Parts: sequence; C-alpha cells; structure tokens
Amino acid sequence: MSTSPSPTTAAQLDARYPVLAELSAPARAQLLRSAQWMRVPAGAMLFDDRQACEGFPFVVEGSVRVSKCAPNGRELPLYRVGPGETCIISSSCLLGHEDYNARGVTEADTELMLLPKPVFDAMLGERAFRDFVFHLFAERIADLMQLIEEVAFRKLDQRLAALLLGKGRTIHTTHQHLADELGSVREIVSRLLKGLAEQGLVRLGREQIEILDATGLRRLAADGSAKPG
Repeated sequence: MSTSPSPTTAAQLDARYPVLAELSAPARAQLLRSAQWMRVPAGAMLFDDRQACEGFPFVVEGSVRVSKCAPNGRELPLYRVGPGETCIISSSCLLGHEDYNARGVTEADTELMLLPKPVFDAMLGERAFRDFVFHLFAERIADLMQLIEEVAFRKLDQRLAALLLGKGRTIHTTHQHLADELGSVREIVSRLLKGLAEQGLVRLGREQIEILDATGLRRLAADGSAKPG
C-alpha cells in the first residue's frame, strides 16, 4: 500500500473518474493527500462479511466481484466493480456506519485508490462528489432489482441459457464457475448442461462448451422453451 501514485496512474484515475476534476481545489488536494493506493493480485479477498469498512474504493485497473455468501459455502454474485465504477456495498456501509454484509474478491490483478472514511465523509460536502455517489447508488440498485427478478422469477435453465449467450461460439469455463455465477451448485448446473446437450443446443467438452444453436438458447432464455411455440 502506498500514498503516492505514479504520474501514469494519476492520469488514469482522472480519466476513469471525471468527477475528481469537478472537486474544489482544496477538496481535491485533501483527497489525493489522504488516499491510499493498493495493487492486489487476482483472487485476493478485499473484504468479507462482518468486516469493518475502511474506505471508499476507486478501481483504476482490474475488477472486483462482489458476492453474498451463505453459511453452506454457496455464493450469489451481486455485481462487479470495474474501472470508473465503485462499490455500493462499501458506500452503504460507510454511510450507515455498518460492517460489510458481502464479500469482495479481485478477478484480475487490480489497482485501486482507497479513500479513508473521514475523507469520504468530508467529500460528501462537495456537491459533485455527493451526486456521483448517489448516481452510482441508483444504478446499482437497478442492477440488483434485475438480479432479484432473475433469481425469483426465471428458472435456472433460462438463466443458464442467458449466461451462455454472448460469449462466442466456444466458451472456456468450468461447470463450477458457471454455478458460482448463477448462485447454484455444480451438480445442478452439470445436469442442466447435459440436458442442453441432449437437445442439441450445446456440445460439452473438457472445461469448454460449444454453442450449436444460439437461436434455441435465446428462445429458452426468453420463454423457457428451446423450440418454437
């Protein structure tokens, strides 16, 4: 962890987060003086359930996956935080003075700037920063409402079909990774994939899935049937 970024990284920060240029000169100087810089390898846990929230993250490079974890080890991915975005869980914990209620893990080598809580509180006095935080809140809430709708009202085979689409003809992945993405378990996903293969929609290989009938998958994702109605 460091307190001073390289000139290149500082330029990337401004490009990713234009709101920083809208801050008053004293506020921007306070932010940059107090910020902590971190380079984190892929697969590192940034925060976990019931941990205290130490600050507000700005992702310059990489990606952080935020998930809700059950006691039995199952996870439900909530959203990802990439460059130019930030974490609604972190901001809500800071605003509500609460501990984390989810887990954040880096998906790639990640560089981020962490704004300590006292400075985050001070920055909320800046209208541009406050608008930025609440705009992101609104976007993430909309994403989470869509996720709730997916989980509550769409069958798992429909969600699996939707997940497979848009990744190219050949998808290099594991059944466990797909299960993690869907908040399910590997055995169920494997059974559903076998069913898709029997319908001629996909061909299964070792850690790869070949899409044979994208139209059928889209139909399944939309209305639960791979065949024309």
